[in-house]
Amino acid sequence: MERKLVSIQRVDALEPIVGADKIVKARIMGWDVVVKKHEFAPGASCVFFEIDSVLPEGKPWAEFMRPRGFRVKTARLRGVLSQGLALPVDILPDGVDVPAHGTDVRDLLGVVKYEPVIPDTREIAGAFPGQVPKTDELRLQSALGVLDEMRGRDFYVTTKLDGTSATYFRPLDGELVACSRNWALARGPNPVWRMADRFELERVIPPGFAIQGELCGPGIQKNRLGLAAHDLFVFSVHDTRAGKFLDHAELIEFCAERELRTVPVEEVVEGDAAAAFPHSLELWLERAKGRYAGTNNRKEGIVVRPLREAWSATLGGRLSWKVINNDFLLADED
Repeated sequence: MERKLVSIQRVDALEPIVGADKIVKARIMGWDVVVKKHEFAPGASCVFFEIDSVLPEGKPWAEFMRPRGFRVKTARLRGVLSQGLALPVDILPDGVDVPAHGTDVRDLLGVVKYEPVIPDTREIAGAFPGQVPKTDELRLQSALGVLDEMRGRDFYVTTKLDGTSATYFRPLDGELVACSRNWALARGPNPVWRMADRFELERVIPPGFAIQGELCGPGIQKNRLGLAAHDLFVFSVHDTRAGKFLDHAELIEFCAERELRTVPVEEVVEGDAAAAFPHSLELWLERAKGRYAGTNNRKEGIVVRPLREAWSATLGGRLSWKVINNDFLLADED
């Protein structure tokens, strides 16, 4: 499921904020968002901007975001965590009827996604390969239906590493393709290709397979893992011939045979424990907190997936979600 950066949503509930006269807390999907008092009623429609939306300059309705660089970020207002931005539907262009809940209006409003790293155009070799799914994981708060889809399933939890995404794809007939999150990169001295050479990925990846991982180390984000050198941590292996990701056990075996590290597995829940596991937004938000092993640095969060790959009707794709550590968002987000 592609992330809907800006969409029409419903204000599910409103709560007062202690000591605040002009603002209240709204619940939109799974997000808590601070809004102006009396601007919305419970059940009302709104235009909801998710975190990392960048509003367009030159629009009167967006001008109040200029001091923040027009970027929507996590904030704490009067002690309340606010994750997203809700504005009235009257910001839609004149003559546009209010669409149904869930409708994507990003292009209609001219909103773009904040990208922390823009690659040097000299490094771009072409488009991201269409046979391989991109690595952008949906946040739990935007797709709460996945909680019911996971109930009763065996699952595992991995640490979300604060690095940069890398994908390596070996076509059935062709040379290895090394990619950033959105682009195929030209072979050269960049860290993505250096990892390919270090682990001999052109040799060890079978034709038709892609591996996806997090590249971490000095000079990448803030190297919160405290690594002395760059390293690659695999989180997915995709068989493009079958059009599916490997199950967890297959992934671990695949990487072990090729001496590739995987992202840290924090927990595996199976059998009776999985059948009785009380999946909830609050539980997973708390579970996402913590620090990277061996450091005093807050971890970015966690990723939750079934041990055996499954289809999600909620997401229209792979059953998988990420939960970002709210402490990280408030104190460490770049």
